[in-house]
This record gives sequence, structure tokens and C-alpha cells, in this order.
Amino acid sequence: METDQDLVPLGEAVRRLRKERGLTQEDLSGLTELHRNHIGGIERGERNITVKTVLALARALAVSPDMLFIEYQVI
Repeated sequence: METDQDLVPLGEAVRRLRKERGLTQEDLSGLTELHRNHIGGIERGERNITVKTVLALARALAVSPDMLFIEYQVI
């Protein structure tokens, strides 16, 4: 898949939060019910995710959904 530069900051935010919590992509996959390959694609900015996926990631990472955008200056 091709990286979309508009999606890279969100992916970086997910990766940082995941690592801060000591989670592997496999761990986050289990918490979100997303395939670990999908998690990797999100983190690389290759996946344009849905609102439901943002909510699942935020829940699993114990942050509010807006923190995936605001904390890492995506917006």
C-alpha cells in the first residue's frame, strides 16, 4: 500500500501511544479486534480509517478520540 502523507500524523500518534503503553501491534489488535496488519497500515499512514476505528483505537489506548488528533498536532 502507498503512504498518504495526510494520514501519517495520525498513524504516528497511534504508534507513540501504543508504545507508551507497552503494547505490541498484536496487543492493540486484540484490544480493537482489528487485524495486526491493519494496525501496521494505520501506523504507516497507509489506511484511511473510519470513525468507528478511531473510536476503537482511542478506547484501547485509553484516550479520548480527539487526543489522537490534538495531542500530536494532526489538526
